[in-house]
Amino acid sequence: MNAAKRSTATTEPGCNADRKIAIIGGGIGGLTAALALARQGAEVTVYEQAPTITAVGAGIQITPNGARALHDLGLAQALDDASIRAQAVVPMDGLTGRQVARFGLAGQAPPYRFIHRAALIDLLASACADAGVTITLDARISELHPDGSFQTAEGLVRPDLTIGADGVKSVVRGQINRDAEPFFTGQVAWRAIVKQPDAEAVARIWMLPDRHMVTYPLPGGMMNVVAVQARSQWASEGWHHTDEPGNLRAAFANASWDIKGILGAVEDTNLWGLFRHPVAENWWQGSIAILGDAAHPTLPFLAQGANLAIEDAYVLARSLNAAAQLGTGLDAYQTARRGRVVRAIGAANANARNYHLSGVQRHVAHTGLRVLGRVAPTVFMNRLRWLYGHDVTA
Repeated sequence: MNAAKRSTATTEPGCNADRKIAIIGGGIGGLTAALALARQGAEVTVYEQAPTITAVGAGIQITPNGARALHDLGLAQALDDASIRAQAVVPMDGLTGRQVARFGLAGQAPPYRFIHRAALIDLLASACADAGVTITLDARISELHPDGSFQTAEGLVRPDLTIGADGVKSVVRGQINRDAEPFFTGQVAWRAIVKQPDAEAVARIWMLPDRHMVTYPLPGGMMNVVAVQARSQWASEGWHHTDEPGNLRAAFANASWDIKGILGAVEDTNLWGLFRHPVAENWWQGSIAILGDAAHPTLPFLAQGANLAIEDAYVLARSLNAAAQLGTGLDAYQTARRGRVVRAIGAANANARNYHLSGVQRHVAHTGLRVLGRVAPTVFMNRLRWLYGHDVTA
């Protein structure tokens, strides 16, 4: 591990010293929280139901707002070693294959990065091990009590705080919130990785009527592909449902030859339905808290799911470390995070509409992007300053 300089915000002893904290879920948010809390002196155990710490899915984008927290936790060099620095976002006409505009990312600080989800999980798990975090695998939580205690195969666990980082289908969220049924958005998504050596370090957004596709390179000469189609046919939620590549290619049968070439190389793909979940009203109760998808599942139209979870984890650890009383720290955490998350999710939902325009609306939108790209390319990124410029370490 790179021994990068770490800020006093995450290392000075505070109220987290000697707290016993259990984290349910060993994904990106859970491991980031474990690392931040352990660096503050907490005794942290992560309970992961899978037999190994691994990752479902493929590539993710670490935007500057998420990177700031990871840098502050000492992971800047590890991130650089495992990722590709993004140079631009490039909207494309998915019917003709023509570039609509180009918006540079090279000036972003910290860098905007493309990384394989598994690589990020690996470096977080390694940093957690160095910080003294205990990771318990194949851990089944059979019963969660209102006081935060829970049952495992090894017996009853009674931590000072239980954090639910257990994803979209969170058991912990249900302990502190009333049931709220998600609804199908009328969109499905495919995820795949294809070989694409020497690809330019840009994220291309291929826009078509009722469909879009996002592609960007990953280390090792690979390309990440996420393709979304609007349709009434329901599909199950979750990334682990396999599908025939032919179904993906059929959904983009009238797309440009560039898209057909990319999809022609797909050998394996997963399909999942996109569901909209309400942001949880309560992010904590007593000695139970939630973060990431457990608190606010996010549609994949702004590349913020992982980044918001990283932000949550950092702010949760900092808020707890600054408060003598657990409830005071947890209340500060929710107050700091909920409004920002609601805004980010709203922006993601708007992108889902903008990518799928047709007819006159499509023509007008593409013309506007072209003009913006030629006359004032920095305006596009400035509109996202509230998102990318946010600094949870400040």
